[in-house]
Amino acid sequence: MELDWIRRLNVVKGVANALFYMHHDCSPPIIHRDISSKNALLDSEFEAHVSDFGTTNFLKPNSSSLTSLAVAGTLGYMASALAF
Repeated sequence: MELDWIRRLNVVKGVANALFYMHHDCSPPIIHRDISSKNALLDSEFEAHVSDFGTTNFLKPNSSSLTSLAVAGTLGYMASALAF
């Protein structure tokens, strides 16, 4: 089944809302580190759900640095500065 543009936009909004929640409303903040199309699952109503938390990391309290400096993610989806 092909998704129309409205549904595609709603998928992107759903993933963005999930990331916002993980970054700003969780304590400590959760950093997924591997957001890609394969990690956005759709339910029967086409609502997006983020999956695959295997490379997840947490921000230290009162800090902007990760507890691990290892590079993780899917090439093509991660920041180019981290990929090379």
